[in-house]
Amino acid sequence: MKHTVSMKENHLFRRLYNKGQNTACPTLAVYVRRNGRKESRLGLTVGTKVGKAVVRNRVRRRLREAYRIHEGNMAPGWDIVVVARVRSAFAPYRELQRDLLRSLDKLGVYHR
Repeated sequence: MKHTVSMKENHLFRRLYNKGQNTACPTLAVYVRRNGRKESRLGLTVGTKVGKAVVRNRVRRRLREAYRIHEGNMAPGWDIVVVARVRSAFAPYRELQRDLLRSLDKLGVYHR
């Protein structure tokens, strides 16, 4: 990833849930907030309701890849958390990618 690092600290996730902008679609919910840095931070959350470990990891890999491919069109300096919903386990890759890009476009992070 060019200008994105992984977000792992719990307090960053909680701050984003409380103070960030959000949007949702049937397969995922996205929270964003400016972070004042040159790089963006990406956090992925896939709960146990989505499925067992193999399914959760597959959803995580698909979301990470969809973000990586389109990262060049994204504005740097954002904290982004993607929360996968149960339907994401059964959705094809194209649907996950479409929903992620639509959500990020709606929030002003992705520029076509």
